[in-house]
Amino acid sequence: MKLLLLTPQLPYPPQQGTSLRNFHILRGLAADHEITLLSFLEPGQTADPHQIAPLIVLCHHIETVPAPARSTGQRLRQLLTTRLPDMAHRLYSPAFADRLRHLLAANQFDVVQIEGIELARYIDVIRVASKDVKIVFDNHNAETELQRRNMQTDWRQPRRWPAAAYSWMQVGRLARFERWACKNADWVTAVSETDQRYLQSPNLPISVIPNCIDITEYQTPMSSIPFDLVFSGKMDYRPNVDAVLWFADEVWPQILAARPSTTWAIVGQKPHPRLARLRGMPGITVTGWVEDVRPYLAGAALFIMPFRVGSGTRLKLIEAMAAGKAIVSTRMGAEGFPVVDGREIVLADGVEEMATAVLRLLDDLAERTCLGTAARQFAAAYDWRMVIPQFNQIYAKLVPITGE
Repeated sequence: MKLLLLTPQLPYPPQQGTSLRNFHILRGLAADHEITLLSFLEPGQTADPHQIAPLIVLCHHIETVPAPARSTGQRLRQLLTTRLPDMAHRLYSPAFADRLRHLLAANQFDVVQIEGIELARYIDVIRVASKDVKIVFDNHNAETELQRRNMQTDWRQPRRWPAAAYSWMQVGRLARFERWACKNADWVTAVSETDQRYLQSPNLPISVIPNCIDITEYQTPMSSIPFDLVFSGKMDYRPNVDAVLWFADEVWPQILAARPSTTWAIVGQKPHPRLARLRGMPGITVTGWVEDVRPYLAGAALFIMPFRVGSGTRLKLIEAMAAGKAIVSTRMGAEGFPVVDGREIVLADGVEEMATAVLRLLDDLAERTCLGTAARQFAAAYDWRMVIPQFNQIYAKLVPITGE
């Protein structure tokens, strides 16, 4: 089939959740379909053919549009003058809409696949420009539930009340927009059964296609950067910021009291200003952007996922599992994965429970090894070669093959 994929940022290099999922979708579909990619280009990204060569190999045609920039004043005006959620405005661009119309006019696509709710507003553009094309909405998160959880967490901290108020205003808008996007697509995909339940409504076809990676890339021997604990992720993402601040303020002091030499690396691009104070805390390293997270995974004694908010599923968990790491996570952090506490992972929610689990595993190499082996076996089911072909089943239902 001829597919047009819309992505919120160029999915190369695949270095964080959204780009990892989108790159492996392209990788998995390229063998069977002709793919055109229309993508936003974030600041710092490049469409230079030499630097995105692996992406060019996968795609029949690639077009990019600079990601729109919004001032605080623009965001405030949009909040006051429209009923749309902030996320619907985030990547709305007349230039992107024009390129989309042009591509639809010049090509007879079978399916347009929208990667994430930030791009769902273009459903209307697609419907007007092409009456027959089918739309698949790949919803990476249950965004309404994510915003509700942000609100509930921030209400507990007076200094975070402005953020909680923002989330309160967004929840209702997001709920309407998310329902609209799902209703107006021809098919919806979710990354887990948990998200599927949050998005479900009568007569709405929703398939679960989980996040995935290339498992083999995490099993190749490589140089390691040693730390006792590692957390990785895009560090301006609200759930990641909340997770590391909670762990640093509540759990980390207990760990240092018992093991003063313990080290912890927070690995990921764009550290939020709220994390600046962590740089001065004993044992903590905030790396900022790194070219490759795998040496940090290879050198980690333990991978931690102290999440209190979130939705979807966290690719970092599968990355750590594929690397054979023992993991301590809150139940929220492991949500959407059918893990068993004590078999592939250790689940711990409260401060005392988390600190106790981390300290126990740091002192028990045998248990860490056992958990890491089981984790690596679990991760095998989330290799892109196993997961992405499930999209073909959806396409076949939407665009049945007619006579010879």
